[in-house]
Amino acid sequence: MFLRKWAIPLLIVLLLASCSGKTHDRSREKHTITIAGSTSVMPFTEKLAEHFMVDHKNFVIDVQGGGSTAGIQATINNTVDIGMSSRELKENEKMLNTITICHDGIVVIVHPDNPIGMLNLAQIRQIFSGQITNWRDLGWINRKIDAVSREEGSGTRSAFEDLIMKGKEIDDGTMVQDSNGSVKEVVATDPYAIGYVSMGLVDKKVRPVSIDNVSPSIRTIKSGRYKIVRPFLYVTNGELDNKAKQFVDYVLSKEGQNILRNEGLVGFYD
Repeated sequence: MFLRKWAIPLLIVLLLASCSGKTHDRSREKHTITIAGSTSVMPFTEKLAEHFMVDHKNFVIDVQGGGSTAGIQATINNTVDIGMSSRELKENEKMLNTITICHDGIVVIVHPDNPIGMLNLAQIRQIFSGQITNWRDLGWINRKIDAVSREEGSGTRSAFEDLIMKGKEIDDGTMVQDSNGSVKEVVATDPYAIGYVSMGLVDKKVRPVSIDNVSPSIRTIKSGRYKIVRPFLYVTNGELDNKAKQFVDYVLSKEGQNILRNEGLVGFYD
């Protein structure tokens, strides 16, 4: 009789404890968002993700590189939630949705010891196509130019080809690197090198060159004077789920855009 008396209350306590445990587990469930693609967009997305996860501790933002083309293909294949691209979509990729998160200047960089401060578009085109191969032809030292480019499939290279090369092929003898960071490091350690990178990566290790007497900056991009500009895109295959949309909304918010601006990119609130 004693056992029967306490059996039902004990059962209720156990059920409540079980339910409470399940509710607690759900509140701690991690939401993983996978993002992959452009190595130009990647470091800025990583920084945005770090800030976002401080206030959204149940989110894990997994950011990977691979290049714009790889990120776009992964989005088409539904192997990532969001792809990153630093070039416009091609015709056969336009089934995807695009979200412009900011704009970026492509900057031609040289070593700080290089005295060349300005080049025109034709000269840059000739350097990377192999028509100008010696710094002497540009008014400096009698020394071979060490041109550095991004690899095929890179969004930065694709935008550089569209905006500067204008149909001219990049010379096969040009050194190729697989990220903007690698291009910058080569130029930073070689006084005779020249390359091109995202404006957001320029620091004191390298010096940006003015193009047609216009220096790259947020101000000259916003005014339209500096024209070597491309969008940074997130691409999606259909509508985002609510969790991924939360992160994208943060990126497009004033807080997210300020982070991008502080990194040297052109946001929507500049």
